[in-house]
Amino acid sequence: MVSHRQARVWRYVEEGSLLKLKSYLRKHKDLDVNFSQGKRQRSPLQLACSLEDDAVLRLLLKHGADVLRRDRRGDTALHAAANRALKDGKTVYDDFVVPLKEKCPEALNAPNRAGVTPQDLLNWMKHPQPEERVRRPPEADSEKEWQDKLFGECEDEFFETFGAYDADDYLPVDEEEEDFGDWADRIRREYFSKKHVEAQRLARSSFKGKKEKDVRKEEESNKELLERLQREHEEYLARAARKEEETRRGKKQQYDERCAATFSAAAASSSGSPQLSYGDIPWPAPRGTVKEMLDVMLHGVDRKDEAAFRKALRKQQALWHPDKFAQRCEARLEEKDKRRILDTVTALSQELNSLAHSLKT
Repeated sequence: MVSHRQARVWRYVEEGSLLKLKSYLRKHKDLDVNFSQGKRQRSPLQLACSLEDDAVLRLLLKHGADVLRRDRRGDTALHAAANRALKDGKTVYDDFVVPLKEKCPEALNAPNRAGVTPQDLLNWMKHPQPEERVRRPPEADSEKEWQDKLFGECEDEFFETFGAYDADDYLPVDEEEEDFGDWADRIRREYFSKKHVEAQRLARSSFKGKKEKDVRKEEESNKELLERLQREHEEYLARAARKEEETRRGKKQQYDERCAATFSAAAASSSGSPQLSYGDIPWPAPRGTVKEMLDVMLHGVDRKDEAAFRKALRKQQALWHPDKFAQRCEARLEEKDKRRILDTVTALSQELNSLAHSLKT
């Protein structure tokens, strides 16, 4: 059970409030920062990695954050940092992976529930080179070039998408489903194991000395590998698209429910209603841009159906009109956040008005 003080630590990490967190931890020196929160059961250190907040990460490490603490999937903070490094490169590696490695070197080889270690993930940042170069005949070069190209495209897709859903709590839990990281790691091992065996065979005997039967068998084997790569890659893309759609629907549903609870007539008229901070406002994307907020609030509306789209747009314009918002909520806004809230509401209203104007022209 997370204590009240731990819940405040989580909130400060989530908001990126470094100074507040630093002051709070200085005041409560005995506070344990090693706890789990949310559906993913992540620790504050893992949350800092997912949010790419290196200052908060270093502060938590200074106050005893456990690098080896695992979430529901068995991932450590170093798994999260390695995922980010795969996507964003050396800067993220230096800011997150390095301090975690220095704090706990053994975390590099700590496997998650799928058996993948942070070192396995970091190995994807390097292109494996054969230990020895074997002279290949011209007939085999074109096939090898095609194989390398296909595998390279799969690897690039992995760099771009691996960990894209790590911070998402809307996806259904399916512990048995093989994700792209598991698939890519398995295919990578199979592929380079096969190429290593082929290189050893070529080193022992020349290509010209092979029997025609052996050549056909090898060609068929390579063809089957390529077909499987293509088929499983297409299946992954389709699965990723479905998960993304589920994610967006979940965010839209949560947004609608929070709006109903916050802006309802009962909530607005109740004298005992709690004060609203910036985080209590039902923003469509709390840490996103205004345009990202629009994507959430208008998700599921067919823009080709102009009448339906205009109707949905007018509903959101009325909901976030600065004057109407002030009538409903201004009396309940916390003074310290009031200006920031009203500025964001104005910016959101202006973006909605701009979109509505573009439909008229």
